[in-house]
Amino acid sequence: MCLQALAFACCNHGRRRHRGRAALQRRVKRQKINRASAPAGIPIRTYNLCFLGFGNVNRTLVQLLKDREQELRDRHGITFRITGIASRRLGWISDPSGIDARGAADASSAMPQQPAHTLSGIQDWLAAAQADVLFEATSLNVHTGQPAVDHIRAALNHGAHAITANKGPIVHAYRELRDLAAAKNKRFLFESTVMDGVPIFSFFDQLPAIRLQGFHGILNSTTNVILTGMENGLTFDEALKKAQSLGIAETDATHDIDGYDAAVKTAALITVLMDVPIKLEEIERKGIRNLSAEAVRAAKKDARPYKLICRAKKTNEEQGITATVRPEQIPQTDPMSQIAGTSSYIYFETDIFPGLALTEENPGLYATAYGMLADFVRAGT
Repeated sequence: MCLQALAFACCNHGRRRHRGRAALQRRVKRQKINRASAPAGIPIRTYNLCFLGFGNVNRTLVQLLKDREQELRDRHGITFRITGIASRRLGWISDPSGIDARGAADASSAMPQQPAHTLSGIQDWLAAAQADVLFEATSLNVHTGQPAVDHIRAALNHGAHAITANKGPIVHAYRELRDLAAAKNKRFLFESTVMDGVPIFSFFDQLPAIRLQGFHGILNSTTNVILTGMENGLTFDEALKKAQSLGIAETDATHDIDGYDAAVKTAALITVLMDVPIKLEEIERKGIRNLSAEAVRAAKKDARPYKLICRAKKTNEEQGITATVRPEQIPQTDPMSQIAGTSSYIYFETDIFPGLALTEENPGLYATAYGMLADFVRAGT
């Protein structure tokens, strides 16, 4: 079975600082609510939303929320106000009456650099914002998952649902955060951590009592773009620079090139879907850094192109898992050979369904933002 998911940034210094802060803190004028009602029997609930990390993902999420505002109300009984925005640049901004998020985004470049997040800071911020939902989209720390783990823990202890696009907390603290969410009667959701907003984790929620035996796929778009560029005549460095210029690769793309990002995603899938905690060092990892352009082009010519493949398989040992992330030559008869550019693919093997495949073709930021919006709907209904 194959499900195709199309995907869906000083003169008069004191005065400018004051104006910037005033713009960030100004309250949203109350607007008349559209009188269209939610379906019969669905009460209307207003949620206070807080955004931690206000880069591309959360900014796009704000745009998507505004775009789908009427649909969220009419179909799901959900309304919202933005009451908290926090980032290294902006600091901790809160107003339980509502924040003009567009003004915050426009004014952010005028704000002075703020200290790094602290746990006491987030607790005070969540309380001041009267947060009902935290959208956590800070940078990935592959080695510890921090500070995102502390962010999510603080949100759940505050009494808010926690939704994240950060893979680190899944790998390093999934069971703790899952159990804390259950104890607080809140949701800890993370659909955007693997394959953007494609419904992988929620898909398996709809398959009760099924046993996942293994999976394989292509889960890192940066390496895929680099390999495609090398196939088309670029050197490794040229392909990397192209990926960076397109906004696909980070300035420091080490995590992608050396396979860390793919390994974290593999560990997240194993931890949640196979219910087996696994450490990153237990995954055999090799990136694409040492592949020459000549070898990549020769493999393509031989109809066995290189791809960075993630694999996981249950062993005969109790809770035993073997997992790898490494470049492999894939025969053109394999669907993975056709995955190019920013596209992703995953194939699941279960005890009931021998093969379930999900393909995502060239997603954008809206795909990642959609995964967080969908989690919001799941938490709010």
